[in-house]
Amino acid sequence: MRRIASTRSPLATTTHAVIASQALISGVLAGGLYGLLAMGLSLSWGLLRLVNLSHFALAFLSAYIVYELGTNYHVAPWWSAALVVPLMFAIGAAQHWVFDRFKVNELASLLMTFSFAVILEVAIQLHWTADFRRYETHYATTSLKVGPFYIPVLDLVLCLVAAVLAWGTWLWLRKTYVGKALRAAAEDADIAAAYGVDHRKLAYLLSGIGAAYAGVAGTFIALIATLAPAQIWAYLGVVFAVVIIGRLGNPLGALIAGIVIGASESLAMAVLSPAWAPVVSFSVLIVILLWDPDWL
Repeated sequence: MRRIASTRSPLATTTHAVIASQALISGVLAGGLYGLLAMGLSLSWGLLRLVNLSHFALAFLSAYIVYELGTNYHVAPWWSAALVVPLMFAIGAAQHWVFDRFKVNELASLLMTFSFAVILEVAIQLHWTADFRRYETHYATTSLKVGPFYIPVLDLVLCLVAAVLAWGTWLWLRKTYVGKALRAAAEDADIAAAYGVDHRKLAYLLSGIGAAYAGVAGTFIALIATLAPAQIWAYLGVVFAVVIIGRLGNPLGALIAGIVIGASESLAMAVLSPAWAPVVSFSVLIVILLWDPDWL
């Protein structure tokens, strides 16, 4: 039999490999944002048993504030972050006051924070309109060239910040008295209280930290993404999957899961079609929950 020669040239093979590798790099960097958004939600859900859907709205409120300060008042992004992060911390603590005051349970927290997110979306739309907005900075167009690959500097900084926060929070939860007390209270609040742990005060701190992480994520969203009020819900599905895959209350797990999902989505879009991107995260989630129903 005659052997049919391959029609694919070495150049084409190399080009496809470069495209796939660039997609992988882009996906890993995008996963940093997924992980950063997932951290606060993972902490509140895993350690406080409260599902805070307004986390996404707080991130976008932060993004719009950074956009407003930068566009109209020429405030540098890092100074804007210095404002929005403490502001989000205060909002998160105030939210927990409501949860604590009215003894809100897990399901009720999901419904209440969803309602709050809708109210925030409307407020953002009333103030900034529903138009798409872009915070134009020179940071957004700055990239590092490593061989044939391009690495956006902002995305790289985002990943580094997410890694520092994830690692620092993980160490804080496992090596400090406050972190150990939070974990103990999440396991059994009554026994922890018998050992002098004031779970209520610690919960305010953790709620504030989770919301502050939304402020950090919002700062980067303002710099790398196009803003629109409806975009609040764009991250909901994939970040929920990241939270569960990374395991509740585990900031390092959230970041690793975010990077894995981001890389998988990007490769699926490059190799197959953009329509396959949502399939990836939820397929992984289904497989994990079927393999271990007690994964949560």
